[in-house]
Amino acid sequence: MVIGGRAPRLSDIVKMLQTTSSEKRTFICIDALDECAAEHRVKLLDSLRQILQKSPGTRIFATGRPHIQDEIRRRISGRVTTMRITPKGGDVIGYLRTRLNEDTNPDTIDSSLEADILKKIPEDISEMEVEATILLKLPQVVH
Repeated sequence: MVIGGRAPRLSDIVKMLQTTSSEKRTFICIDALDECAAEHRVKLLDSLRQILQKSPGTRIFATGRPHIQDEIRRRISGRVTTMRITPKGGDVIGYLRTRLNEDTNPDTIDSSLEADILKKIPEDISEMEVEATILLKLPQVVH
């Protein structure tokens, strides 16, 4: 996206999201937050905090591995709720089969490679813990 010949700055994006989410309930979903480079994740979390401060109806749903939970709690003031999500092997295999069946170049994968894919990926995923984080803006206390 380019505005006036230049890409928008992070501050422009934050202001836009604050404006569009300030009057109505808004949900922001971020997948694989742990895969974001640490220096970019800091900026992203700080920007999300700014959006939550100006937009009381905004809720953020983010997924990531457990090791970033402390960072999220430090950077986002307010209430953070987490829940553990563990994929089931059968679901992963079903998804992989669907994707393999939709392959537009089916000749590139032989039965041996397909069997390896259906064995290795579910094993790797079963070792992965994922947590979903729901960031909620606490209501402001009026004194």
